[in-house]
Amino acid sequence: MKLREALHDHLRDVYDIERLISRIARRRANARDLRSLAATLTVVGRLRETLSDAECGKLRSIRDALDPLEGTRTLIDDAIQTDPAREITEGDIINPAYDEELADLRETEREGKAWIDELEQTEREETGIDSLKVGHNAVHGYYVEVTDANLDRVPDRYERRQTLKNAERYYTPALKEREDEILRAERRADDLEYELFCEVRRRVAEESERVQALAETLAELDVLVSFATVAAEHGYTRPVVADPDSDQKPNVDGIHVEGGRHPVVERTETAFVPNDTHLDSDRHVAVITGPNMSGKSTYMRQVALIVVLAQAGSFVPAAEARVQLVDRIFTRVGASDDIAGGRSTFMVEMTELATILQGATDSSLVLLDEVGRGTSTADGQAIARAVTEFLHDEVHAMTLFATHHHDLTAVAADLDRARNLYFKTRQTDDGVVFEHEIATGTADASYGVEVAATAGIEDAVVDRARSLLDTGHDADGDREADSDGETPPQNWNDDVAANGSGSAAVEGGGTNEATNEAAVPADVRERLQRLDVATTTPLEALETLAELKRQFDDDG
Repeated sequence: MKLREALHDHLRDVYDIERLISRIARRRANARDLRSLAATLTVVGRLRETLSDAECGKLRSIRDALDPLEGTRTLIDDAIQTDPAREITEGDIINPAYDEELADLRETEREGKAWIDELEQTEREETGIDSLKVGHNAVHGYYVEVTDANLDRVPDRYERRQTLKNAERYYTPALKEREDEILRAERRADDLEYELFCEVRRRVAEESERVQALAETLAELDVLVSFATVAAEHGYTRPVVADPDSDQKPNVDGIHVEGGRHPVVERTETAFVPNDTHLDSDRHVAVITGPNMSGKSTYMRQVALIVVLAQAGSFVPAAEARVQLVDRIFTRVGASDDIAGGRSTFMVEMTELATILQGATDSSLVLLDEVGRGTSTADGQAIARAVTEFLHDEVHAMTLFATHHHDLTAVAADLDRARNLYFKTRQTDDGVVFEHEIATGTADASYGVEVAATAGIEDAVVDRARSLLDTGHDADGDREADSDGETPPQNWNDDVAANGSGSAAVEGGGTNEATNEAAVPADVRERLQRLDVATTTPLEALETLAELKRQFDDDG
């Protein structure tokens, strides 16, 4: 712990030297940039000393790679002032002792200003004017100021420089000579400092490759210290990571996590519930069901983060973890659209899914969250089932598939290398309690209405939804069979668009084909049949709707 804390304290004083050396190489750096680089090189020496007793082979190799660039640091320390000015053309950036000519010029400037500082007292004594002042401004330079009440005492050697309201300003030949001497020395010294700075900056830029290599080593050390700090503060454990195709031990097949946690969510939850994960060549697909808010998405994300952290060399938030190397992690999570590009939410979802199915291998980790929810229930279930079978039979990727398509659980039960998992819930008098604990099996319901109530949906809406469920609607919106034993379609408009039949169930059972045929002409049904909703842009949809409206208006 002492080593980690010492390294952490030293690294706080490290500047972004990769950015600094880039500015230096492009001749955009000022003197303060060089001082920042030198300060970091000083820290490098402390880091090397701190790591001198490290027992870890990795830390010893990092110590050896920490290049102190002593020559560069010495150059900057010798040449650049400790607190240099920001501007590089106005002086006060180079140590006078660094260059003999610069030292002489600054000494001339210093002596001249010291002479002027003493001039005020000397002139007061010679003229007897106690209120006499010696000053300087940027426009008129150095001057001797005498109030109007003392003008009769002004000696003849004074030459008028400026008239004020209640005073006159003068200069003397000696003062003018000193002023010219100071200004010449100051201008030459400023120019020389700029020349010297450019030369120092050029010499430092020659070490760009060494500085960049040092930056990479410091970054690696910083990452390791950060990993160690997080692991120590939050109870992470050391994972076992291995290539399943390697003959070297240990050999790990799949992803096995005991008591896994989400590294971010656990810090915001007072009582985070850890969960296990087991995926291997014998069982590489898991279909996960459970209510909204039960933890399915958090669970899948924590598995991916544990794998990423393990392969990056970090301890992981788990009681135990054995992880094989994965080549890529694919995710299809959330909803988004690309209206400008003419892609609906469902089209974006399908495009992402296509990328996964084309790129995943048997060494990949695939996370799917609610695939097929952007279309009709029948289409969505068909897509979800086909995807599950393809990942199981053809790709063999380790897969976590969270879904509300409960029919998919039957598919998983039929596949040799798949299993069903679900998140536990309890129904109480106060509502549903989400236990956030995963188990083998399938969820009994989605509890969507309860989640809607928790979100603050109006009581009237929630009560109506519950009554619909009680009178024959399931959680996916499908009606149960009517009194005649027929199952009406989910949505009349979907049926028309998909089949062009114009048939829909009417209250009391049966259909009214004649009415629907009259309401939807054959040419309109044909137009709708040809329309590909998934690839139709919003503008095209509006144009189609306008044409159909004009057609009905003309027919009417």
